[in-house]
Amino acid sequence: MTDTLTEPRRRQRTGHQERPHHSRRRAGRRNWAGGLAGWLWLAVVVIPLYWTLITSFKAQNRYYASNPLVPTGDPTLDNYRLVIESDFLRYFVNSVVVTVGAVVPAVLVSFMAAYAIVRGRHMRVLRAMNGLFLMGLAIPLQATVIPVYLIIIKLQLYDTLPALILPSIAFAIPLSVLVLSNFIRDVPKELFDSMRVDGATEWTTLWRLAAPLTRPAILTVTIFNALTIWNGFLLPLILTQSPDRRTLPLALWTFQGQYGINVPAVVAAVVLTTLPVLVLYAFGRRQLLSGLTAGFSR
Repeated sequence: MTDTLTEPRRRQRTGHQERPHHSRRRAGRRNWAGGLAGWLWLAVVVIPLYWTLITSFKAQNRYYASNPLVPTGDPTLDNYRLVIESDFLRYFVNSVVVTVGAVVPAVLVSFMAAYAIVRGRHMRVLRAMNGLFLMGLAIPLQATVIPVYLIIIKLQLYDTLPALILPSIAFAIPLSVLVLSNFIRDVPKELFDSMRVDGATEWTTLWRLAAPLTRPAILTVTIFNALTIWNGFLLPLILTQSPDRRTLPLALWTFQGQYGINVPAVVAAVVLTTLPVLVLYAFGRRQLLSGLTAGFSR
């Protein structure tokens, strides 16, 4: 009787609790359905990348005669040579100019607008401005193609790179303001009050306090907008006409003939177009992940 009574007390002192038998059985059970779904998703992601890589090294005359998933026995670099010789450098420079020229002003304007919305004094006006930015998220790019086209024609900017930069800035601002305002709102109010007590102006507070504390969010919206504008196809298709103003996504039409298409050359152009995106992700991966997860950790 004494051993029976002291046994639960001993377990309570040591903190030892036995798991129920059904819970141990459930913990040891494997999730076969989840594992199968993970392998299927891995195949969906890896197989197109594998096909793209091996196809870029195949000759055009042997592409349709061989198995698309089997690497060629004699790989060639003629496709990459053809892409580089087909004004690839000019298209690359156009994409860089459009991306940098749109991302830098969009992020600067969005950051200052987000700071004014969160820390401004005229709350009614700022709430109305915030509502306008949120309305911009509800308007897709495809619904504004005709008005944007007419505005560019009136401004006499058709078939120029500024015709691509200005609409890209407008469509990048709403989401950037939303993300940056949420991060600035998480900065403690006491820090702003202490800066004002020390005699700092709004510009000093903006660049000395808000900018360093929201750096992950700034880099996040910068990378996101850069990837979106770099891969943009609709605006260059509608707002440009001459080959000298083409960007990389639109330049893929160069390898499409009247009766056929050079698939290995197009795939090689896709690989060269994707390399800057991979380099950008490799250098900004940590900041991008920290910016995306910072809102959950606060």
